Amino acid sequence: MKRRIYTLFTFVLTFTLSALSQDFTMDLLKDLSPRNIGPAGMSGRVTSIDVVLNNTDIIYAGTASGGLWKSESGGIKWSPIFDNELTASIGAVKIQQSNPSVIWVGTGEGNPRNSLNGGFGIYKSIDGGKTWMEKGLKETRHIHRIVIDPTNPDIIYVGAIGSPWGEHKERGVYKSIDGGKSWQQTLGDSEWVGATDLLIDPRNSDLLYAATWQRHRTVAGYLGGGPGTAIYKSNDGGDNWIKLKKGLPKSNMGKIGLVLSPQKPDVIYAAIELDRRTGGVYKSENQGASWKKMSDAVAGGTGPHYYQELYASPHNFDEIYLADNYMQVSFDGGKTFVRMNETEKHVDNHAVAFKSSDKNYILVGCDGGLYESFDKTKNWKFIDNLPLTQFYKIAVDDNKPFYNIYGGTQDNNTQGAPSRTDNIHGIRNSDWFIILGGDGHQPATEPGNPNIVYAQWQRGNLNRHDRLTGENINIKPQPEFGEKTERFNWDAPILVSPHNPKRLYFASQRVWKSDDRGDSWETISEDLTNNIERISTPFYGSKQKWNNAWDVRAMSNYSTITSLS
Repeated sequence: MKRRIYTLFTFVLTFTLSALSQDFTMDLLKDLSPRNIGPAGMSGRVTSIDVVLNNTDIIYAGTASGGLWKSESGGIKWSPIFDNELTASIGAVKIQQSNPSVIWVGTGEGNPRNSLNGGFGIYKSIDGGKTWMEKGLKETRHIHRIVIDPTNPDIIYVGAIGSPWGEHKERGVYKSIDGGKSWQQTLGDSEWVGATDLLIDPRNSDLLYAATWQRHRTVAGYLGGGPGTAIYKSNDGGDNWIKLKKGLPKSNMGKIGLVLSPQKPDVIYAAIELDRRTGGVYKSENQGASWKKMSDAVAGGTGPHYYQELYASPHNFDEIYLADNYMQVSFDGGKTFVRMNETEKHVDNHAVAFKSSDKNYILVGCDGGLYESFDKTKNWKFIDNLPLTQFYKIAVDDNKPFYNIYGGTQDNNTQGAPSRTDNIHGIRNSDWFIILGGDGHQPATEPGNPNIVYAQWQRGNLNRHDRLTGENINIKPQPEFGEKTERFNWDAPILVSPHNPKRLYFASQRVWKSDDRGDSWETISEDLTNNIERISTPFYGSKQKWNNAWDVRAMSNYSTITSLS
């Protein structure tokens, strides 16, 4: 059975049967095949892209939880080529350009947000993705970069962020000299320091650059920097590393993105996160020996930890792209940045690819899938046949003749679709509809009345949607005057009573009840959490000062209720 984690299968039957019988086992479903019902019209997060240089019609796109996809038609038609492996989360994809049939894939997405999917090491294909071989590094969790030695394809370098959640020794820079049969860790430490980026000089394969990253995320909070974050250089093929210092910040740094100039490889650009979401873009013109700060540019949105990758145009010197919520572009080596045109395009950008044969072409991977421009970002074409949508939770109604399925998604709304149609082509993109915008989380429906649907975006922003009128009413419970702000989870739990369909239960740090579909609320519990102050919990193994490199906007609310039953 193909493991398409990223699409919404009709596994609702599984939950229905389990509710009806305590004796339910998966054996009851052994003769049933899942149906892929979509959607592709909203797509989902693309984390990495690579293109065959001598045949740019061949494109590989890695996704956060949708596996690896291949196009041999310049993006017109796509095929999933990683469905049978242990994970569907891709952190890096790299083509061996001297033999484009060889593909390397690092698993575990490299944008360590509060909701992400882990990996199981690195894989290799020698037949263009038809079959895959595991090549080790299973414990690295999240691989963000792969570099292939252009003079000896048996030499591979890997940059692994490692576990986002705690101490973890299998992280940092790894090197293999035998095509992945064995690996040696050459940079990083056994606790908190992994690697975010790797570069190799195209003229001298012994010359490499690496960016390390000290970080620690817990359910309580996120500390995104430390003394272990740095930029390193190696002159001997990664066996030994020199820490670069001259002109670089002396304070604790956070996530770093690196890129070499294709026109002048002595020139290196670095996008560096500093304390509390500040940062800057730095430039070296002498192979990293010294650096000059060009500007204060830094990625924003969800936070620098979610973006901060740098890409350089193969056509114009000093033209660089800084991955961000809204992409930043510089045409003068980082001195000034402008926002890329994102009209008719989804935001939250993570990956960029160019074509050396077409100076006006750019391909961008973002939270909404793949977009390409043929006129230097003036206009965008959306690739609408990649079913990558990430669902948090799903719900069903009792509509007839076909019940509807609703799902809250990551950054692609709360969506719904019929469980089947009478169309000969089955369920199409056009059959899907949007209930509520933004990040969707847990939806719910009203028994006996399929016109009423509840949907929310993060932190308890609950809405009641009337499918008959299209009306959306915000019904988020509010504290009484003088009470402290409610602490709703990133994905707040909701229940609709099967005994009284107008009755709702919802939870913050306490439980709320409504008997009128959310028009009014009352609390039926006190604070059920331990109400712990997040910054008082240990990070890097000990309690940290309040003025450390916290990113409070990247944190979910803490001491909240996560489930109701």
